[in-house]
Amino acid sequence: MPPIVNLRQFQRRRPLLIRAYNSIGKNGPLHPAALLDTAARRTGLTDFGDDLFREPLEKLVQSINEEARLHPFGRFISRERLVNLLGNRLRATEFRKQHPEIAEQKIQAPIVITGLQRTGTTFLHRLLAADPNLRALRSWEALHPAPLQWPVSDRDPRIGKARTAERALRYMSPEFFAIHPVEHNAPEEEILLLDNSLRSTVPEATLHVPGFAAWIETQDHRPAYDMLYHLLQLLQWQQPGKRWVLKTPHHLEFLDVLFQVFPDAKVIHTHRNPLETMGSFCSMVYFSRHVFSDEVDRHEIGRHWLRKTAHMVRRARDFQQENPKAAILDVNYADLVENPLPIVQKIYEFAGQPLTPETESALMQALALNRQHKYGKHQYQLSDFGLDEAAVSEVYNFH
Repeated sequence: MPPIVNLRQFQRRRPLLIRAYNSIGKNGPLHPAALLDTAARRTGLTDFGDDLFREPLEKLVQSINEEARLHPFGRFISRERLVNLLGNRLRATEFRKQHPEIAEQKIQAPIVITGLQRTGTTFLHRLLAADPNLRALRSWEALHPAPLQWPVSDRDPRIGKARTAERALRYMSPEFFAIHPVEHNAPEEEILLLDNSLRSTVPEATLHVPGFAAWIETQDHRPAYDMLYHLLQLLQWQQPGKRWVLKTPHHLEFLDVLFQVFPDAKVIHTHRNPLETMGSFCSMVYFSRHVFSDEVDRHEIGRHWLRKTAHMVRRARDFQQENPKAAILDVNYADLVENPLPIVQKIYEFAGQPLTPETESALMQALALNRQHKYGKHQYQLSDFGLDEAAVSEVYNFH
């Protein structure tokens, strides 16, 4: 029987190998120059492309060093994650230089799912990804969008690396899979592609980095979305021929930039009462941050993400009011989970995507496979994060 994940009962000790590493690990603070040098040494490349990532890298490293309170293994993971992102930049830049035809790829009318976290975006994304005529980003592509070797063989090493990463996360935090499954060959959020620009909300969801979070909210995110477009071009060049179906709550804050870069996008905006989503997402953030740190403040998570999610919703509302003809379809979470097929039919009509009997059959099979609570049942309460219904309602009751 799958486990029940309840924050109030969570007292699991860290796995033996991580405890051993933390007891002897003395790795010091991160340094941007060292990260750049390591990425260059591992890839054998030196051209990182434009320099727009350098300031975000410096800001993020400063925030990690001064605020994140990482244990030694958490610092090691953070270092490896940043080196991998920089390595992705190096490889992507090299491929675009060696194969200029990549720039000719057109990302046409992508179907883009967005909405607050825990509003059914993952459910809907995985459902539509089952359509053989659509293409979703896979976890192994999100981690390594540029090939590690060329030409790519039948045994792409990126898949093996992603499988290892999945096993490592299961080892470090098996509870996390009950909240948000991360499977190496499953559809994944393109926020991991945006993160290669070092301008994303990934750090604040996984680490306590309030300084970086405040700074990044004031920045121009066009470089991140340009990077997203370029990486999708690279991936489409490797496997051409299908329309993209994308998904991340991150887009909710940046619909203006999304439509600048993808003017023909068809956006699906999922909705659910924040009273139902807030506790669930805060719990997800807690378990994510716990991988990196022994000092995770649940009330800080509640304060930060209550303000942040309300900001995201406000930004999306303002954009839709100012752009009433934007190609955005609103979908209610309750309707989606109660009877998905009519919602899917509406989405396909909106997106101009053929819905054949074969496609319907594939979607119904996906529904049966991706059952709820596959990895365990997730239990949470607003009060775990210093919140109550009145506080959430007050923040979201903007005009």
